[in-house]
Amino acid sequence: MTEFLINNMAPIIFASMVLFLLVGFPVAFALAANGIFFGLIGIELGLLGPQLFQALPDRIFGIMNNDTLLAIPFFTFMGLILERSGMAEDLLDTIGQLFGPMRGGLALAVIFVGALLAATTGVVAASVISMGLISLPIMLRYGYNTKLATGVIAASGTLAQILPPSLVLIIMADQLGKSVGDMYKGAFLPAIVLTTFYVGYVLMVAVFKPKWVPALPAEARTLHGSKLLLRVLTTMVPPLMLIFLVLGTIFMGIATPTEGGAMGATGALIMALARKRLTLSLLKQAMDTTAKLTTFVVFILVGARVFSLTFYGVDGHRWVEHLLTGLPGGEVGFLIVVNILIFLLAFFLDFFELSFIVVPLLGPVAESLGIDLIWFGILLAVNMQTSFMHPPFGFALFYLRSVAPASVKTTDIYWGAIPFVCIQIVMVGVLIAFPQLVTFGLDKEVKVDLDTVEIEVQGSSYGGGGAYGSPPEGAQGEQPKPGAAATDAILDMVKESKEKQ
Repeated sequence: MTEFLINNMAPIIFASMVLFLLVGFPVAFALAANGIFFGLIGIELGLLGPQLFQALPDRIFGIMNNDTLLAIPFFTFMGLILERSGMAEDLLDTIGQLFGPMRGGLALAVIFVGALLAATTGVVAASVISMGLISLPIMLRYGYNTKLATGVIAASGTLAQILPPSLVLIIMADQLGKSVGDMYKGAFLPAIVLTTFYVGYVLMVAVFKPKWVPALPAEARTLHGSKLLLRVLTTMVPPLMLIFLVLGTIFMGIATPTEGGAMGATGALIMALARKRLTLSLLKQAMDTTAKLTTFVVFILVGARVFSLTFYGVDGHRWVEHLLTGLPGGEVGFLIVVNILIFLLAFFLDFFELSFIVVPLLGPVAESLGIDLIWFGILLAVNMQTSFMHPPFGFALFYLRSVAPASVKTTDIYWGAIPFVCIQIVMVGVLIAFPQLVTFGLDKEVKVDLDTVEIEVQGSSYGGGGAYGSPPEGAQGEQPKPGAAATDAILDMVKESKEKQ
């Protein structure tokens, strides 16, 4: 038995962790408990040194010292303030008036507002709940198909998962050791393409099932001409300016993601003040929810660090690497298996859990296969979107169910999500086939071969003019130090440059 434990410690730890999660044990504590329990067993069996847990304080302090994670509370706070200040309601009403005359106009409005909310709030729950409360009753009142209406709302809400400033991209960048700014740049175009796919699906429904998506009746379209134009400008310009303030400054390298989040939170407060909707109660609710979500994320990260300390200590990362690099098909086989694995795990785990548990194990394997980690992270993020959309733990479906009228059946919500889950799977295939969608616009990594680097320092005439000022052969005197001679050479060059000027 002892020999079996020693030879199979890594798979036993992994299987135990999965078992804990399946029975519903809190993720953070399941990870930490497994790490400590099997760490003690490993020390007892002689697999690990007794000093193993001495590294734990440094690992936990590293989490608290990570400036990148500050972006999470900033972007969460920004999203909650905007969601509670009525921005979603104004956007839906305005864009609904704009697209109302065409079939599927309300569904298109929901998709576009979902994209705008995703680019400003970055919180799936806020988007789905807002649009579920505001747009679902209107869509049902004007004869929209229930399944399509619920599917559009749930899917457009999940755009906050992939469209910057997404929280999952911050965590993904941290786990893969990459820049959040690069992750945001790489995700922007795939998010636009996915939004276009949603729009294309609605337009196809409007052509082949026109009764499912009727146009808004004339009496419901109250704004026309200059009034509609003014409403569009006053409603659309502030959130677009906020998007530029946050994402534009990050993309241009003016601000870090943490600084961008701080500016976004400040901008959200200013917008709420301008709308006269910033109250002490709203501020308290937003701060309370932000604190809870941030604590939730940090506790999972602490648990993941405890788990990984033991898992890596028993060479679990090498076990995973040998398991995945030995797959047939090389890089393509690895990508297919990993995406199937993520899709299946998403039935039971949400994106936070997948990011903290699975991604750190897959990242080193992908890097060893020569896969670009920015592209790999965004590929996984698109795949993880399905965790919001399919049962039994599709959180977007739960959010929508909590605010949908009683006349809407739960089965309608589930069936309405299926076409959009299929679209997300198609998007995964598109990213595998066209990685340029992610890598386009990213700075190319410059690799330097240190073996070919040569350093030449011009000799000084000091002491007779040899290399490093060394005296000529047979000369008397002390040889000057290389550092001083190199300094003299630099001063000579500066002097010559001034004389030429």
